[in-house]
Amino acid sequence: MAIAICTTTSTREEAGAIAKACVEAGLAACVHIDTIESCFIWDGALCEETEYRLMIKASDAAYTAVEAQIAALHSYDEPAVYVLPITAGSQSYLGWIESQSKGALES
Repeated sequence: MAIAICTTTSTREEAGAIAKACVEAGLAACVHIDTIESCFIWDGALCEETEYRLMIKASDAAYTAVEAQIAALHSYDEPAVYVLPITAGSQSYLGWIESQSKGALES
């Protein structure tokens, strides 16, 4: 099944590094990077920050390896990592995602 794995970063450079690592490793078909405004509590303080949201399109078999890439490259103490199932879409697009997304990092 195709999924969208989401995370956020504090810099465009970090977002780009995670995106490139996932695509070049064959773990993701593509990654969208959006600039967003976030409001959250961290260490007891209200934070309002510009962040960069990555929407990583991959097969569900690749999730564990994508999560490992995010953990290896992310600077946050507690990065947001969550999955949205892609429950419908054009069959050719969903097939492309599956064909581009392996389930493991290559050594």
